[in-house]
Order: sequence, then C-alpha cells, then structure tokens
Amino acid sequence: MFLKHISLFNYKNFSETQFEFDSKINCFVGKNGVGKTNVLDAIYHLAYGKSYFNPTAIQNIKHGEDFFVIDGEFEKNERNEQIVCSVKKGLKKVLKRNGKVYDKFSEHLGFIPLVIISPADTDLIIEGSETRRKFMDSVISQLNSVYLNQLIHYQKIIVQRNALLKYFALNQVFEKDTLQIYNEQLNELGQSIFEKRKEFIIEFLPIFNKHHQTITNSAEEVQLVYESHLFEKNLQTLLDENLAKDRALQYTSVGIHKDDLSFEISGHPIKKFGSQGQQKSFLIALKLAQFEFLKKQSGQKPILLLDDIFDKLDETRVGKIVEMVNEDEFGQLFISDTHPERTEKIVKSTHQSYKLFHL
Repeated sequence: MFLKHISLFNYKNFSETQFEFDSKINCFVGKNGVGKTNVLDAIYHLAYGKSYFNPTAIQNIKHGEDFFVIDGEFEKNERNEQIVCSVKKGLKKVLKRNGKVYDKFSEHLGFIPLVIISPADTDLIIEGSETRRKFMDSVISQLNSVYLNQLIHYQKIIVQRNALLKYFALNQVFEKDTLQIYNEQLNELGQSIFEKRKEFIIEFLPIFNKHHQTITNSAEEVQLVYESHLFEKNLQTLLDENLAKDRALQYTSVGIHKDDLSFEISGHPIKKFGSQGQQKSFLIALKLAQFEFLKKQSGQKPILLLDDIFDKLDETRVGKIVEMVNEDEFGQLFISDTHPERTEKIVKSTHQSYKLFHL
C-alpha cells in the first residue's frame, strides 16, 4: 500500500499544491517554516481524519480562507482508493472514500495504516495519562472496530453520568436507580475495554523491547506498565465504593477513562529519571513497535512518517533506522529534514528508489 499523490487546497500555509510520490522514500527538505511538517500532517489527516499536531479542524485552514481540502490517491491491494478530507467554517468536517461520505469517521480508522514519529511525541512522556491512553487506544482501534465502538459508547455514558451527578448536586436530589443504569453499562463496557488493553500490552511489550534493544544495543532495561483501577476490583464495585466521592466531585472518578501507561527505565519513571537521549530512544522504539504491531496484525506495511527526525537523533540511532529500511522492513516512507545534503546521503545509502522535494 502506498500514497500515489496528494493535492492540498488552503491547508495550513499552502494555497494550492500537489505532489506525486515515489512508492518507497519521499523527502521534504527546506528551511524551518516552509511547510515540510504540514505535508506530513496532511498525509496523517487522510489516515486518521484529523491533524496530528492541531486537532481543532478550522485552525488548519489557511489564514484568510474559509475552507481546506486534502485529496489523496492510494494504491491498496492493487486498487486505487481516493480519500478526501475537507473542512469549511461553520460546517462539519467531511471525509470521503471514493466519493462516498463516511457517516462516522470511526468507519475509516485503520483503512490506511500509518505511523508518525515526530518531536511532538515527547508529549507521550511529559503530558498526563490521557495522552498515553489515546496512544494505546489509537493502536488497538486501528485493528479492532468493536473496541473503538465500545470506547465511543463508554465515553458517551461517562458524559451522561457526569451530567446526572451535576444535576443531583444542583437540584439537591438523588436517584440511585437512574445512576445504577449507567453503572451497569459502564461496568460491562469497561470490563471489555480493560481486557482488550491487557491483551494488547502482553502482545505489544515484547515487540517494543526488541526495538529498544536494537536502537540502544541493549543498554537499558525499559518497561511499559498498564495501570488500571480494574486490576483491583470490577468497575461496578469501584463505582459503588466511590459514590460519595463522585457526588461531591460531580464527576466519575474511577474507571478505564482513568487508566495510564507508565513508561519506565530501570524500574523508575522515564519522565523523571531518563536523559533526553534515553527518552528519544524510548519513544522511537515505541513508535517502531506500533509500526510492527500494525503490520503484523493488518498484513499491510503501514505508511511511516519521520518528521524532523534526523535533526533530533545522533548518527547511531539514524543508522539503526536506515538498517531497517535496507532490510525492507518498511513500506512507503516520508521524511522531513532541514538539510538536503544530509537527507540525500542517508536515503542513497538505503539503495531504494526515492524522491526529494525542495520546499
């Protein structure tokens, strides 16, 4: 599977432009601020129906315009697939495949397997648990539409339960039976989501460790630890035990929406105890594991986007990634970099076909 070409209209800093791509390696080079990352983000948009860097849709419209359109043609299983994503101010975002509008964006997720490695990935370490949950959920959801639908349903019930708790507080009433209806639904969905997350970590962890050892030459011991209230008790019991707390807070304080994925090095949080180099190695291993996991489960080589990666890594880590390209581990690759000569030298060493786009 690969992206053959893409057209951008009023997307970020681009008024109107298009690119014809090589099926293996494509490099965007130029100074900072010319839009290299924006092209990668447009490709990400076609796979996920949203931006990787700015999920507020209208903020991706070029300044002074009132809409954007991203139009891409992929070749998948020897068939051409046209994906179009468009946003107009005041209207809902539209995502189309071969001219047909998706009723739900969730129906598209996983159709174009794609992984991005970017300096923005540091958010996975420095931000709160929601960012790491989203990473975990994104990987599972690309392969499991049942899981995605359960997750969406669970979040809706959490919103409804929280609204009910606020209503109780505002009106100084309490209806236990009504609350119990939500609790039962959350318990059933939460347990299923919890089990799938557990299964995912069991499968994902050895792949992650393998990539981390390759990148660092087995220098450190790292771990991904799934943390959830549901390891202790089922969700129904937890909701019952925390009822007084939830009523006081006016929101649901326990459940799988509070889960976390702890990143550890030598048994300690990498956020506090890992150097910048160790954190970079950890994140790249995490994303390469995501790539391999998706490839293994879907039977397709995902598209891989490397944003500004050679500027942020030492030669050893870059060399490890180039080795993987040489071994034909990857399908189509998109790279952004500020140094044309460096980029061309690196991609030439892979002996793969490539295109260089000067922006």
